[in-house]
Amino acid sequence: MAAPAKKNSYFAIWISVAVVAALVLVGALVVWMNNTAAAPGAAPEGPGINSSTGAIVVGEGADEVDVWFDFYCPHCQDFEDIYGPTLDELVTSGDITLNLHPVALSGLNAASGTDFSKRSASALYCVATQDTDAAFAFTQTLLTADVTGSGWTDEQLIALAADSGVTGIDECVTQRTYVDFVDAQTREIPVSPQGGQGTPTLVINGEYIALTGDVNVDIVDRLS
Repeated sequence: MAAPAKKNSYFAIWISVAVVAALVLVGALVVWMNNTAAAPGAAPEGPGINSSTGAIVVGEGADEVDVWFDFYCPHCQDFEDIYGPTLDELVTSGDITLNLHPVALSGLNAASGTDFSKRSASALYCVATQDTDAAFAFTQTLLTADVTGSGWTDEQLIALAADSGVTGIDECVTQRTYVDFVDAQTREIPVSPQGGQGTPTLVINGEYIALTGDVNVDIVDRLS
């Protein structure tokens, strides 16, 4: 009667080993999937792109002004109407360094039906790899264009880039080279004091600014 018990003991051991191996495999798969989901994708490179933050850097002023925006965000278009002219003046006068952070909020991106938020942000990075001033002009044009519906096509974005001074980025735009990088940047939008993330977001010298619509209160009076 002892032999069957020994056989059952071996069987139980093998079952335990198989279960442990399966759990290890599942754990490794979950880790791999999480790492893949968090991968930032191809990172844009250029003299005006901050490799640490992903920001497109315009100007060389002492005060740091960071703006996160989605090209399909109507409030971002309002932000440009209210604050854009002042930011442009402050960049030109050498008072600020303006750090542009194009992002793509999932709800807005889906609303266009064409992935416009992701496509346009990726296209901006395509421009920025070639020319920072052109990237600034591209940003200003798109934010004042009152984009609605399905947004602009890749061909229209390429034409806008050319109008801004950059050509030869057709493949970069149509292949949507930087959409994964844009996704990673979107996850890095600063959290508001209320605990949310969204666009537009304004940070000056590291301080999150609750927008009031008053340019002097929100920007000018906060500069050194």
